[in-house]
Amino acid sequence: MCRLYAFRSSLRSAVHRSLIAAENALARQSAAHPDGWGLGYYVDDYPHLYRSPAQAMADGLFRELSSVVAAYTLLGHVRKASVGEINLLNCHPFQFGNWLFAHNGEIAGYNESPDIRRRVLDLVAPRFGRHLMGSTDSEVVFYAFLSRLVHQFEDIHLPGLPFEAIANALRATVDDVVAISDTFQQPDGTEQLTKLTLIATNGNAMVGHRFRMPLYRSTYKTVCPERDDCPWYRPTMCEAPVDDGIVRHLVLASEKVAENPNVWIPLAEGETVGVDHGMHFRRMPGVG
Repeated sequence: MCRLYAFRSSLRSAVHRSLIAAENALARQSAAHPDGWGLGYYVDDYPHLYRSPAQAMADGLFRELSSVVAAYTLLGHVRKASVGEINLLNCHPFQFGNWLFAHNGEIAGYNESPDIRRRVLDLVAPRFGRHLMGSTDSEVVFYAFLSRLVHQFEDIHLPGLPFEAIANALRATVDDVVAISDTFQQPDGTEQLTKLTLIATNGNAMVGHRFRMPLYRSTYKTVCPERDDCPWYRPTMCEAPVDDGIVRHLVLASEKVAENPNVWIPLAEGETVGVDHGMHFRRMPGVG
C-alpha cells in the first residue's frame, strides 16, 4: 500500500521536518514504500506538482524540494505499487486543474476482473475520461470523485467550494466503488477487501476520508514552538482541540510523523474530516 501526508495551514509552512527530518518523516516511510513519490503544493492558487518513480529517500530531487518548499497547502505521497506499473504516470498525487488527489488502498478485483474494472471506469464522466493517463485504480477514483463533484458545481475550480460538497462527493465515490467491489475472492481462496482512504484538495479546502486504511489528523500542538514570537498565536486554536471551528492548521497522515509537538488523532472508520477555504474545521462521522 502507500503512505499519505498533507497539510493545510493559515501560515506558510516549511516541510523539511515532516518530509525528511522527523523520526517518521515521509522519506523514512518510503523505505517500505519504494515505488515512487509525489509532492504537490500551491503557489498563488495554482498547484506545482513533482513526481518520480524513484524511491523518495534515495532521490536527490525529493530532498532538494523538501529543503526549499514552504507553502500553505501540500499533498505528498509515497507508493508501494499494488495496481499499475512502477512509472511516472502512476505516481500520486494526481492533478486536474487546481485539484490534487492521493489514495491509499486498492479496489478489490480491479486487476483480476475485467468486469469490475469496466464498471469502475463507468463511474468517470466522459468529459474526464480522456484525461486518464496511467493504469492505477487510484487515478480512476480521482476522476470518479470529480465526476460526482461536477453534478453539484459546473465550475469545480471555484476556490470557495464548501466542505460538505467535497466531503459528500468523496463519500459517495467510495460508496459507488464499494457497491461494485466490496470484496473479491482470489484464486487461492483468500478474500480481498476494497480499501479507499483518500485526500483531496483544491489548495483552499482539504478533505480526508478513511475507509479501511489508517488516517490521522492533527489540528493543534501540545506547546507551539512559536508561541512567544508568532503574531497569530491563539491558545484556543494552536494548543487545544477544535471539533467545529477555526484552526490554524490541519495535518493528515497515514502514520504519525512525530510524537511531539503535534497531537495526532486517528480517524474512525468511515470518518471524513477537513477544512474549507476559511480554515473552518469540520467532521462527518462514519455510518453505522
